[in-house]
Amino acid sequence: MPYLFTSESVSEGHPDKVADQISDALIDNFLAFDPSSKVACETLVTTGQVVLAGEIKTDTYLDVQKITRDVIRKIGYTKSEYMFEANSCGIFSALHDQSADINQGVDRKAVSEDFESRANAQGAGDQGMMFGYATNETDNYMPLPLDLAHAILREMSNIRNNETELMPYLRPDAKSQVTIEYSDDHQPIRIDTIVVSTQHDDFADDETMLAKIKEDIINIVIPRVKAAQNVELHSLFTGNITYYINPTGKFVIGGPHGDTGLTGRKIIVDTYGGKGAHGGGAFSGKDPSKVDRSAAYATRHIAKNLVAAGLCDQVLVQVSYAIGVAKPCGLYVNTYGTAKVDLHDGEIATKVEELFDMRPYAIEQRLKLRNPIYSETAAYGHMGRKNEIVKKTFGSNGHTKEVEVELFTWEKLDFVDKVKEAFGL
Repeated sequence: MPYLFTSESVSEGHPDKVADQISDALIDNFLAFDPSSKVACETLVTTGQVVLAGEIKTDTYLDVQKITRDVIRKIGYTKSEYMFEANSCGIFSALHDQSADINQGVDRKAVSEDFESRANAQGAGDQGMMFGYATNETDNYMPLPLDLAHAILREMSNIRNNETELMPYLRPDAKSQVTIEYSDDHQPIRIDTIVVSTQHDDFADDETMLAKIKEDIINIVIPRVKAAQNVELHSLFTGNITYYINPTGKFVIGGPHGDTGLTGRKIIVDTYGGKGAHGGGAFSGKDPSKVDRSAAYATRHIAKNLVAAGLCDQVLVQVSYAIGVAKPCGLYVNTYGTAKVDLHDGEIATKVEELFDMRPYAIEQRLKLRNPIYSETAAYGHMGRKNEIVKKTFGSNGHTKEVEVELFTWEKLDFVDKVKEAFGL
């Protein structure tokens, strides 16, 4: 019997995402000047106020106030009527040294500088389990409902920043939600419901305002999102979609003034929109020694390469760790009965363990995670993004540094041939 599945997304101006972006901007700046930095940085944002807290081990000094204000300004909180504004908000920093008890398990002295010695010396930054997922229902191997929910808000952000005259009332805070109807064999049939709530300027006439926003989203935003999809998906955009646009009505008060934001509160938006599974650990604000982040990227890398190689139609990969221990406690694979090889999932997992070194140091090296690549992950999802090389500029204590980095390395299909060879595909 057909079924419905729903995923949501939030914009870069959502208060939780504001917090994520500040935390990850700090990570990037620390790594740019000291790649060995260990950082766990949490951010809280509320009316006119930012609170930074966390643990840091680094050899560099940062102007955290300037970095924070730059992020808020880039997001678009630049007007006093927002009650949260880049130049005037208060910033309180409670960042302090990392616990030596935690650090001793992560930074054991390697016997030598060779790869094996360093990989065995660096233990996991915490215990826990991490999941990666991939499906062949989209070109980027992501679940379609989440992919469309992200696309709607990215297009609205593009309009707000680059085509202001089209929807001049848009403010930074927004949410979207997409419900897809699937067939018995898990193929998308149609879009059932689209929900969009966007912060906006005040209108003299609330009724006129609501009608205008709904008209613009249906007639401007959705056609652009449709046009950006593969032709095969265009048929999903029928005339029978149910739209809920700002269903509560007026949405002038938003952002950190409307709701307090915290780092790490949008972990399902950050990953797979509820498909697959999540181990519970947030990503933003954590350097790659924290396996909550690095191992989640590594399992996505595995899952995407397995599906892209044709091993299965969808797959969930789990890895788990003990704090201070390099070797994972276990690796689990679930192909949901879609495997194209005559092997049980446990046998597939054994082969995957041979292909992918999941020790924390090996993950950092394979995916180039000790680079300042994290600000780009902090809005519109950490998975399913474009792998590309960019130049970034950082400033600290009067010094400027330009670095060339590779973004979203875990999205590369660089293990497809190895998977095919290992499984005889």
